Amino acid sequence: MSERVDAGGLKVSRELYDFIEGHALPGSGVESATFWGGFGRLASDFAPKNRALVAKRAAIQAKLDAWHAERRGQPHDPAAYKAFLEEIGYLVPEGAPFKVDTPNVDREFSEIAGPQLVVPVMNARYALNAANARWGSLYDALYGTDALGTPNPGGRYDRRRGGRVVTWTKAHLTGIVPLSEAGTAWAHVERLYIENGKLRLKLLPNMTARDGATTRADEAGLADPSQFVGYRGDPANPTAILLRRNNLHIELQLDLESPIGRHDTLGLADVVLESAITTICDCEDSVAAVDAEDKVVTYANWLGLMRGDLEESVTKGEQTFVRRLNPDREYLDPTGVRFTLPGRSLMLVRNVGPLMTNPAILLADGSEIPEEIMDAAITSLIALHDLNKPRGPRNSRAGSVYIVKPKMHGPEEVANTDAMMAAVEDLLGMARNTIKIGIMDEER
Repeated sequence: MSERVDAGGLKVSRELYDFIEGHALPGSGVESATFWGGFGRLASDFAPKNRALVAKRAAIQAKLDAWHAERRGQPHDPAAYKAFLEEIGYLVPEGAPFKVDTPNVDREFSEIAGPQLVVPVMNARYALNAANARWGSLYDALYGTDALGTPNPGGRYDRRRGGRVVTWTKAHLTGIVPLSEAGTAWAHVERLYIENGKLRLKLLPNMTARDGATTRADEAGLADPSQFVGYRGDPANPTAILLRRNNLHIELQLDLESPIGRHDTLGLADVVLESAITTICDCEDSVAAVDAEDKVVTYANWLGLMRGDLEESVTKGEQTFVRRLNPDREYLDPTGVRFTLPGRSLMLVRNVGPLMTNPAILLADGSEIPEEIMDAAITSLIALHDLNKPRGPRNSRAGSVYIVKPKMHGPEEVANTDAMMAAVEDLLGMARNTIKIGIMDEER
């Protein structure tokens, strides 16, 4: 049995206590006595509410089981079934209309529609991969998968397949970033440059149609000039061009000396797309994270993500390297002013649902703490390392903490979660609504 430390009326496993004291609290701005005293009161207040709500679930489930057992093989009566669900409290009356206006929400939720990943935060390598998936190579995605209709050939680089990738990519660019001159496509472009804050495209030498008419002009711009938002390098000879479509960015990497770019008239070495905008870092690995030792691994990885210093040594074949979080990406805007874009996916943390308890902490009566209470307090404490960061890439530029709460059953449980998160904010000295809760009513 793990050694335990008395703190705030709780009996905390030594591994977890040492992690919080030695790693989670330093730099958070929260004093040890404040945290443990408040955490103890939080657990004392909300553990009984957790038990009552879980017991209510069990009672409803027993009634549901009995209903279906008694009617096995009988025709289904939707009206009678609905009345029964209302009678036992499974279905509740719809509440009055209301409005929600939550402040300080990051653009990844308020303005950008993009893919979201879910990753077990207990696995550092997976978590790093997911966080770094904010940007991804379109060339690699097309070459290495069957997206073009045939599988990755494997082995050494296949020039023919690479050519198909480039052809497909330029056709795709023509569709999402069309050019100003009718009949022109990205396949016709041989040079890009910036002039007077606008992107200019020099086209390949004119070709003539069968009737002798010129098929295109010597130069073109973008059909929508506002799609050009930035670049890197010399305006006359940029190394990257940043475009935008539906608030998602597209980076054209230009390098006539690169193995790929030197075979392309434009020197297009890669097209990097803004991809996984958000990632849920999942603590809900209930099968794997069952005790203090497991929870410390989970919390330590979340801490590394929030501080930005998570690393993992990776071995592939005979090569070993260290995987780290990507830095922010730097550009010049069309007028030459420097700016950055996030290099990492914005991360949410999924806490464990109401059903689980964990022996990492025992309550005053000797029972295991509901894991949702432990996750709420500790993952929010850890998120302060991001909110208080004086410099470097931030997870939330708006100053918020995003917690996903799964397995919610009805408004009573949601209201309890809302009250619990407000109590966590008070414990940690956060302004109200710093914690944004994503409710998942996935079982109803």
